[in-house]
Amino acid sequence: MASIVFAILFYLATLLFVVGTLYRISIYARTPAPLKIPTTPAPTTTGGVVLRMTREVVFFESLFKSNLWIWVLGMLFHASLALVVMRHLRYFTEPVWGWVAIAQPFGMYAGITMVLGLLGLWGRRLFVERIRYISTPSDHLMLLLLIGIGASGLLMTFVAHTDVIAVKGFFLGLMHLDIRVLPSDLLLLVHLSLVAMLLIVFPFSKLLHAPGVFFSPTRNQTDNPRDQRHLSAWAAKLESEKY
Repeated sequence: MASIVFAILFYLATLLFVVGTLYRISIYARTPAPLKIPTTPAPTTTGGVVLRMTREVVFFESLFKSNLWIWVLGMLFHASLALVVMRHLRYFTEPVWGWVAIAQPFGMYAGITMVLGLLGLWGRRLFVERIRYISTPSDHLMLLLLIGIGASGLLMTFVAHTDVIAVKGFFLGLMHLDIRVLPSDLLLLVHLSLVAMLLIVFPFSKLLHAPGVFFSPTRNQTDNPRDQRHLSAWAAKLESEKY
């Protein structure tokens, strides 16, 4: 029964995650940017914008310049999360890719630094007055959800082990529409429930800053208003109809 319930849950959660995220990205892509508002100093060429976006997405450049200790916590969490995700790819690949196998020991201990980074970011929302003032319940719930996922995963790694071979068989089966037996360990079911919840709420939460950063006009625009007139699509249409 648990296998069937979690198979249905993950099918629905994945569907909501993919469709919801693509829908929100389509909204971002269709939202007009009528003004040139890049944060200066800004690049004046497309290549410069690509380089700037790369530094922003990979190294959090603007956060580094504005607040160093929050940058440390943010980098600690995001870099650790990347390693944890790489480690979990072993559950969806057979045979396991070489670089995924290499990442296994790093991903194991990255779970610890991921939770530490999340606790630091949550502490910021709890104890820094100006951040606490603007924090909403959803901000705290998202952090608690991520901490719960990380903590339950660490407990399974270092304390109460589960049958990882059966878990891998379950998810490989889901990829081929074949429902296989999922271990009924309580900690595993809690961990998977929290992951499914994250997939479901992702398209409706502030976690959408992940794809949203690419659509930020303060970051993705070239600073060339003197060289080229900036005209959004809807404004161009109105202007053509006028003349």
